Amino acid sequence: MLQKVTSLAAACLAYVTAFLAPVQAQERSATTIFENVRIFDGKTAALSAPSNVLIRGHLIERIAQDPIPADRRSDTQIIAGGGRVLMPGLSDVHWHAMLVRPTPAQLLSSDIGYTTLLAGEEATATLMRGFTTVRDMGGPAFSLKRAIDEGILPGPRIYPSGAVITVTGGHGDFRELADLPRTLGGPLSRAEQLGGSIVADSPDEVRKRAREQLMQGASQIKLTAGGGVASPFSPLDVTTFTEAELRAAVEVATDWGTYVATHAYTPSAIQRSIAAGVKVIEHGHLMDETTARLIAEKGIWLSTQPFTDLGGAAVLPPDQQQQMMQVVRGTDLMYNLVKKYKIKTAFGTDILFSKALAERQGQAIVDLTRWFTPGEALIMATSKNGELLSLSGPRNPYPGKLGVIEQGALADLLLVDGNPLENINLIADPTNKFLVIMKDGVIYKNTIPR
Repeated sequence: MLQKVTSLAAACLAYVTAFLAPVQAQERSATTIFENVRIFDGKTAALSAPSNVLIRGHLIERIAQDPIPADRRSDTQIIAGGGRVLMPGLSDVHWHAMLVRPTPAQLLSSDIGYTTLLAGEEATATLMRGFTTVRDMGGPAFSLKRAIDEGILPGPRIYPSGAVITVTGGHGDFRELADLPRTLGGPLSRAEQLGGSIVADSPDEVRKRAREQLMQGASQIKLTAGGGVASPFSPLDVTTFTEAELRAAVEVATDWGTYVATHAYTPSAIQRSIAAGVKVIEHGHLMDETTARLIAEKGIWLSTQPFTDLGGAAVLPPDQQQQMMQVVRGTDLMYNLVKKYKIKTAFGTDILFSKALAERQGQAIVDLTRWFTPGEALIMATSKNGELLSLSGPRNPYPGKLGVIEQGALADLLLVDGNPLENINLIADPTNKFLVIMKDGVIYKNTIPR
């Protein structure tokens, strides 16, 4: 059933491509040279001396302060940087590509073709905000990823998780009470049919569902180890999967050379996840000091978000809005613990159900400066995220270095009109301040005067 849905979505994307308004004619040259740019390399909060960068194919081949001659044997595009800042493409490691534009009701009532087309338009908008890579943390994004990778439409690189694995009554179980009880082998719920989430209530069921996601191309596996804001029957304080169930997913992911990430806000959910061998904690806003110390000692990654207000919670019922407020109140303590214990921390947004919020994706990086310097925030959204993405090992759909400007790295680059290390607000104005957007060596935007 899920394979048929996936095939239909891919066919719909291909069919309507001719009718999508082009972002800009893509510029694909054998080589590209950025001349006279100052480089923020994604790793150090400083700019280079005026430099030149040679891109060949989809890789950064050479960085030099001396002029780089054009290769007369191949098609070469010269971009006059004019002393502007060249930086790595941004990444968002907690994104839901299929869940940004539609409302919850639309998701469950519309056909997968419609919601995939919405997601396609949003994917293009995401790329044009300078986000060249996203890690999708739940949803049927496999067809969208394939269409982007095949050049059918512009969009970011996608590291897909596939369906979120949850338990009965857990975060991600969107059944109504009238749907209960479900007998063993009973019909799937609408969310399960769409590939958004899947219920698993034993170690064996977890193994099966994890393997199904990997079979479809998941680069990592996501489980919900505790309650969540958007779930109707899963309060934040609830701890869901048993350690044995979590460990079953970890065993499967390890066998496939990748890892498990768990949605976990509370100390109990986080500590149980770590005990089971989980490598990445998503959120963590309600952690305590003991848990923060454990995360640091074990070298666990924290993939979290600067939640500073209710954001898109207006689409949620009052009880769930209250849960969101609880998470927002925990944000400050969480980031202070991150700094105190030097926790390995990645950046994401977890934007749901709001085109307007998605348009402010870059503002979330600016929001990080409540706790971090602009350099620290930008390093988190580039090279640190790249380190986290590399945990997928052989399941990495895009082998190579992301989030850095160095020889041999993948050519995902932004040319910025201004210095974001001095004025990080530039990141929140991609329309005017990102003059060139390149992904995989292909230029999707170039507004440098010619």
